[in-house]
Amino acid sequence: MISSIVLTTGLLLILVGFWGMLTHSNILRIIIGFSLMGTGTHIIIVAIGYVTNGTAPIIDRALSVSEATSHAVDPIPAALGVTAIVIGMAVTAVMLAYAIRLYDSKKTLSIDAFTESKW
Repeated sequence: MISSIVLTTGLLLILVGFWGMLTHSNILRIIIGFSLMGTGTHIIIVAIGYVTNGTAPIIDRALSVSEATSHAVDPIPAALGVTAIVIGMAVTAVMLAYAIRLYDSKKTLSIDAFTESKW
């Protein structure tokens, strides 16, 4: 139950972010849409590794080898989620720095003002 709610939330964040990127012409709103898409992706990655009533993937007296496949939480999606969050933050910082440079050159953040860079 909770996994489907979390997956749906992640999908909705991806769709809202994608919609925001396509419908707005302000560069900051496009960056926010990109960040929303990334957050939705992070939620989905972590939700994939969720196991109901799961335990840490440490095989000892509390968790035998035969029970490990059905009761242990997979640590790989959590590690990928943390890595993706760090990379997403760095990419967002680069996009914001680029937006500052664009604002310094044209004194606007509207994407329509940057027609000379079109094909």
